[in-house]
Formats: sequence, structure tokens, C-alpha cells
Amino acid sequence: MPFEILTFESRALRNNFAGDPHVREVWVYLPPSYATSNRRFPVLYCLPAFGSTGAQIAVGNPWSPGMVHRFDTVIGAGAPEVIAVFPNCFTRFGGSQYLNSVALGSYEDYVCDELVPFVDTKLRTLASRDSRAVFGHSSGGYGALCLSMKRPEVFGAFACHSGDMGFAFCYVPDFANCADHLIRAGSIETWVERFDARAKKCGSDFDVVNVLAMAAAYSPNLELPHGLELPFDLSSGELSPQVWQRWQSHDPVNMAGGHADALRSMRLAFFDCGTRDELHLHLGLQLMHRRLNEIGVPHELETFDDGHRSLGYRHDIVIPKLASALCSN
Repeated sequence: MPFEILTFESRALRNNFAGDPHVREVWVYLPPSYATSNRRFPVLYCLPAFGSTGAQIAVGNPWSPGMVHRFDTVIGAGAPEVIAVFPNCFTRFGGSQYLNSVALGSYEDYVCDELVPFVDTKLRTLASRDSRAVFGHSSGGYGALCLSMKRPEVFGAFACHSGDMGFAFCYVPDFANCADHLIRAGSIETWVERFDARAKKCGSDFDVVNVLAMAAAYSPNLELPHGLELPFDLSSGELSPQVWQRWQSHDPVNMAGGHADALRSMRLAFFDCGTRDELHLHLGLQLMHRRLNEIGVPHELETFDDGHRSLGYRHDIVIPKLASALCSN
């Protein structure tokens, strides 16, 4: 399983408000013939889900093979050879949504303006958007879709596995539980201090930290604690219309119409989701499917009988699709 670990120092992430590191490791998969040829290869960027790093998804575990193993397997079965890059966009709250946020850092710029040119300089890549794709699961799927919409000069194909969309379905159900935990703590600051101090994080922590991470990405406000504004009133849980509208502007279902040309330019626009997704993302995907049909965007959509988690096996399906799309004339 050939791979390299590169180290990159980012200007875009330097001195970010969250205090996260601007020097990060970048895991890279190299195809079998990389060491024995002078060929240049297409590149697939694999964006980790919320709470994960590039190293975690590259290595995997005995019960779920990592992406390095999956690339070896599908290429060994006949898929075109590609380089794969696994960025680390983890933040103190677990993720960045791959957006530029004053509360978290400029992660869109980090990936598109810094990491892509860095990889093209260090490795024998085919350095063009038509030879470059991005994909991921959950928040990684959201990032793949949004970066493709906003930066079509960088990426020419994408796959979105169970990506965040249809925000009213996937986020609002968590707001009441988040509010309950924050109210019991007394404030966001107190909850975060206790969270940071706990040696063992518990399942209920996810209900809060996920909402905080999304607020830092979608509704940053440096005048408030931790630079984020919640989309609901902390005393009653009632939605705050103005803040919620900021969140809604980042919903891919609402973004698609303004990025129709970028979406139409993709060599492959692939979506999938389990029909039992616990975050109701299968419902958001149906909204997205309808919107893409309305604006005339060709795309592939697959649903399958499963939930939201432990879906690494779906990558075995999409990696050959993306690799073939980049290698087609």
C-alpha cells in the first residue's frame, strides 16, 4: 500500500480564531505504477467526515479497511490508476464544513488555493480541473459538493456520499437537545470548558459539539463567545429567523441554482444516500435531486438500504466512477 505523508504549512489557516494548527500532515496514496514510471496521474481528493482526520480515513481499522486499502483494491480490480489525497481539516469543534469562516479559518482557500497547488508541485499529477475530483461522506460529501459548485476551476468531478443538505431535516431536530445541554451548563463557554476537560467524550456531547461546529461555519460572529451565533434562542429553543437564514444560504439545495453552470460543467456529479439515514439526509437528497432536475444538471443518484454510518464500502463503487470520469476523453 504505497503512500506518503507530506507536511504543509498553511498561510490561510495561520492565526485562525479557533487556535487550530496551521501546519498539518497530508496523507497521499500513490498508485502501483507511480514508482516505476514517469507518468502523471489524475488526483482524487477525499474529504473526511465530521470528527475525522485525513490520517484516520486513510488507515481505517480491522473492521473497516481504510481508503489506502480501498484504492489498492479497486485499482487492482481494473479501475484507472489515480493519486488520492486526504486533507486534514479538523477543528476544535470537529470540522470546518470546508468553508471560509472567521470563527474557524479559511478552509475553502486552504484546500483549493494552497493544498491543490502544493500537491501538484510535489507529485506527478495531471494538474488541471478535468483531471481532478473531490469526494467524501457526510460533512466530507457536503464539502465535495460545495467546493465543486464554488470552485469549478479546481475540481471537474465530485461524489457526495450522504452529504449535508436539506438543513431543516438534518439540523433542526438536534437544536432542542443542544439547547437543553447548554442551558444545564449555564452557557456555551462553560459547556466548552467542561467538554475540553473531559478525558472521555460521551455520545451526548455530539449533539452539542456538532451544532456548535455548524454555527461556527454557517453563522460566525466574532463578537460572541467562541465566535459563533446559535440559530435558536438559548433560553427557549425558538429559531432565530435571521441566523437561520444565514444557515439556509449554505444549504446546497438553496445554493444549486446560483451555481448551475458550475454543476453542469462537471464530468461526473454523483450522489448517494442510505434510505434509513438517521440524519434524514435521504430526504434532503430528494430535494436536491428535484432542484438539479429543475435547473437541468445531469447527475447520477443511487439510494441503498442502510443508515448514515460505516459506509466505507460505498467508496468501492464511486472510486472507479470518478477515476473513469477523469480518464475519459
